[in-house]
Amino acid sequence: MARIVMKFGGTSVANIERIRNVAERVKRETEAGNEVAVVVSAMAGTTDQLVAYTRSASVMHDAREYDTVVAAGEQITVGLLAITLQDMGIQARSWLGWQIPIHTNGAHGSARIERIDTEELEKRFKIGQVPVIAGFQGLGPDNRITTLGRGGSDTSAVAVAAALQADRCDIYTDVDGVYTTDPRIVPQARKLDKITYEEMLEMASLGAKVLQTRSVEMAMNHRVRVQVLSSFEDKPGTLVVDEDEIVEQQVVSGIAYARNEAKVTLMGVADKPGMASGIFMPLAEANINVDMIVQNVSADGLRTDLTFTVPEGDLERAVAVIEKARESFPFDRLNADKNVVKVSVIGVGMRSHAGVAATMFKALADKGINIQVISTSEIKISVLIGAEYTELAVRALHSAYGLDASVA
Repeated sequence: MARIVMKFGGTSVANIERIRNVAERVKRETEAGNEVAVVVSAMAGTTDQLVAYTRSASVMHDAREYDTVVAAGEQITVGLLAITLQDMGIQARSWLGWQIPIHTNGAHGSARIERIDTEELEKRFKIGQVPVIAGFQGLGPDNRITTLGRGGSDTSAVAVAAALQADRCDIYTDVDGVYTTDPRIVPQARKLDKITYEEMLEMASLGAKVLQTRSVEMAMNHRVRVQVLSSFEDKPGTLVVDEDEIVEQQVVSGIAYARNEAKVTLMGVADKPGMASGIFMPLAEANINVDMIVQNVSADGLRTDLTFTVPEGDLERAVAVIEKARESFPFDRLNADKNVVKVSVIGVGMRSHAGVAATMFKALADKGINIQVISTSEIKISVLIGAEYTELAVRALHSAYGLDASVA
């Protein structure tokens, strides 16, 4: 007998028919003798509608009341799924975040889970009951409902799995696993049987939408085995596991891309101590995340050009912040460019293999693609290129690292 947490996203519970499909999957697991807890999201589109209501009511709404409104979507789905399971002869009971409770900090709208009380859930397991838990929500230190931010149901599921010491957390989505890259761009993309936490974390943060970044962080920290599966097809999924569980790791496991990048270039910045701090501190204070950074010093060593990237949605604010602080760090000119994309190659095998960067640069050069900015970590290399080259670059790199299905 295994203990499994099953998580179903918004498309999986979008209507009563799909909720019945979810219930059938849960029933199969219970009939196999497993202890099952279920975590669900709101029906597809519901949270967006609730967010729109709060913004229509007041642009400067109270974050505590915002959480009260947007958490309502999950209350509907837990109740409907519990009713459907009961109708199938399965003992089930719905649970909201505050009823367990799932304790969070007080950051309304983007709360972080601090601990989960499992005493009542353990009692329910002992009597053969299936807890159906609302994802995305918890209880703050002020005894008010909190929400975890968009995509937070994945995090809820992994946190519940960690607290219950579950054997596995199965996350059901509208895709059937994690692929070497986006199959919409590369039809030869292959589904991975297993991927490491580190690789999945990089892929999630670099544009892959399969799992929410915070959920992968939590899975890695608590060593929760996660499986990504399709809600609509009975196919094997992809296991997200510790590196030790993968016997032979490929050098590169996947290619990711992110379109929501914008590039800022400051030209003619004085090349002296404190200038970089003068630029990046105001951005940090404005909660604008800076990612890739490159600096080019002029031949005379007196001036420099500084290029960096920010989220596309923060570009206008970033420019305004820099212009406001211009007196502290003078520069000649500012150029902003939204027509860029970040493409990354990812793989834990890169730690012990040379030539990964050379292969990347050659593959892009052979296609006439100019690299604007480069950043690296132990298991990834990212480049910034013109957005018009996205598909060409992804296809070229996928082939260059032997990831195409025909090569496997």
